[in-house]
Amino acid sequence: MTGRMMSAVSRQRAAAGLALVLLAVAVIVFPVVFSSPVITNYAIYALIFIAVVTAWNMFSGFSGYISLGQAVFFGSGAYAVGIAARAWHITGVGVFALLPLAAAVGAVIAVPFGLVALRVRRHTFIVITIAVFFIFQLMAYNFAFTGGSVGVAAPFLPWSPTTFNDRFYYLTLGCAVVAVLVRRARFGLRLRAIRDDEDRARGLGVRTMRVKLAAFVLSATITGLVGGVWFLYLTQVQPPSGFDPLFDLSLVLMAFLGGLGTISGPIIGALIIEPGQLYLTIKYTNGYLSEILLGALFLAIVIFVPRGIVPTTGEWLRRLRTRGRPAVPPASQRAPAATGLRSEEPATSDEGRSRLKRRPEASGKKGRAGGTI
Repeated sequence: MTGRMMSAVSRQRAAAGLALVLLAVAVIVFPVVFSSPVITNYAIYALIFIAVVTAWNMFSGFSGYISLGQAVFFGSGAYAVGIAARAWHITGVGVFALLPLAAAVGAVIAVPFGLVALRVRRHTFIVITIAVFFIFQLMAYNFAFTGGSVGVAAPFLPWSPTTFNDRFYYLTLGCAVVAVLVRRARFGLRLRAIRDDEDRARGLGVRTMRVKLAAFVLSATITGLVGGVWFLYLTQVQPPSGFDPLFDLSLVLMAFLGGLGTISGPIIGALIIEPGQLYLTIKYTNGYLSEILLGALFLAIVIFVPRGIVPTTGEWLRRLRTRGRPAVPPASQRAPAATGLRSEEPATSDEGRSRLKRRPEASGKKGRAGGTI
């Protein structure tokens, strides 16, 4: 049995490795196979949201602290690149050297933001993130260095129009891969313990504030970096686009659709929602149609698939594989094997009765030998 289990595990690992190789080949050759700028534009925005929702899920999905202020770091990273390029007169491809600045700005904003917001519990945390978001949006509208309602324009990139989207495709793909790899390496068990019972996790030695703040800052760092890339691709940033409340709603919807607190769930949610949202925006002139459908989709997810696609699909596959039987036999079925009786023999057989008769005698002899009954 052990050998069969080991061979099954090895086959599963081989299949997973082959699937990852095929997936890597597919995403690398995607711009070559689908060379249309419209399709690559869909892919770029999907990769942007994959990176951001993975960073969001790194903190909110595993800690249970749902943040509705992730656009603060996204827009701040975009504004940081534009303002620095304008102030330091950086043009051309040299502007990409400012992307680490976008990540650093996200981290710097996240430290005081987290120190204030993470001192409260989950429901109050949501309210604080919304308040901070609107503060940053109002600052972008009213400060002179942000350009007010006009915003900030990006430097011109001397790239051919035929390769412009392809270059940003691979750049956003790198951001998404980094976000996924960082997510797999940090904070999982400790954040889950905080989500399940924060007081108990603190009693077991988890430094909850430090863990929450570290995950929050790391999530903001990746989001700020992606915001800088988005700004260079879009070529401008304005307060309504840089600090968009629907941006945070989309992140929450993607994570809930795919599976909150899973690795692949938010990725699947981003691949479904963002291209669909872009398609609806382009196809229909009604600017509110996509928002209405997003709200209806969120209600449908909460009602019919509350755990998300990935956990629900995994549960269905497990039921099909076990054909309705529990994956682990109950204790009542495992007891005969533990007592030395064969499971197919009833306890009232001759051999079973003889064993049951011998047990009291043996225990009584042992008790008399020891001087106790």
